Amino acid sequence: MLLLDVIQAGGGFILIEDTVQCSGRGLLRCFINAALKRGEDVHVLGFESPETEVCAGLDSSCVQRLHFHKGFPDPLGWTRRSSFTVERFASQHITQLIKDTQHAKAAVLVADSLSMVLRHHDPVVFCQTLQELRQGGVIKTIIGLLHSDLHQQGIVGIVCHLASTVISVAPADNERHSVAKTTRRTKSGKVMQEEEYFSVSEDATLSVQAKPRQPGHAQKERDVSEADPTSNLTFNLRLSEEERKAKQKVALPFVFSQEKKSALLKPTPGSGRIVYEPDANDDFDEEDPDDDLDV
Repeated sequence: MLLLDVIQAGGGFILIEDTVQCSGRGLLRCFINAALKRGEDVHVLGFESPETEVCAGLDSSCVQRLHFHKGFPDPLGWTRRSSFTVERFASQHITQLIKDTQHAKAAVLVADSLSMVLRHHDPVVFCQTLQELRQGGVIKTIIGLLHSDLHQQGIVGIVCHLASTVISVAPADNERHSVAKTTRRTKSGKVMQEEEYFSVSEDATLSVQAKPRQPGHAQKERDVSEADPTSNLTFNLRLSEEERKAKQKVALPFVFSQEKKSALLKPTPGSGRIVYEPDANDDFDEEDPDDDLDV
């Protein structure tokens, strides 16, 4: 189960893509819960959800390691009710924020809405900030939620390129589950991809099962591979047995038989001789022009 492996291992930049049709917020809480159970400090930049919603259902023995930086309900700082605003999404501010509350281990940074940040920052500056945070040494894992239907696909593609793992969520036919398409790129450059069904319980526990293949999918592939491409033609490309034998008996004009080869190569009397008959208009001198050269 690739999704479970990513949640249990952590590390790198993990991007969760969702849309209005399927929210990835429950999956984000599963990542927070797993990091807390590993004993890691988790810093949440809450731009779209209050702290009570983020902490709901989490293990009470682990919640003390969760540091919520309030951006909701004033992410732009208009009413000065937030301790962290979109404007402060910069490597120096976030690094200092983590250092003030950090223990020995590197922390986990969670942004409950990268879309909120991306809509108010230049995309180039946004990407540079993510790179600086990844390379700064203070943060072990960055986990961000991106509403992909709010942005141009080119910008979404750039952010996905920065991520080591991209999880795209979509609705499933079964209302109890959702579909997660996980793409993970290792340090060696190897890419792994898998689609799975998942569900999230109230205590932020994740249940994952492999996505079954569609009925008849394998049979359909086999039927296509065995189809006869000449079956629906208006003319016949195949030869009967009689036509095949008649074709083999036809002598091709550019193929010589053994008898014809022997006849062409057999020497005849007078072969190799050159006979010249002078023409009436030829200027022929009977005297030897080179008689002065005789010794």
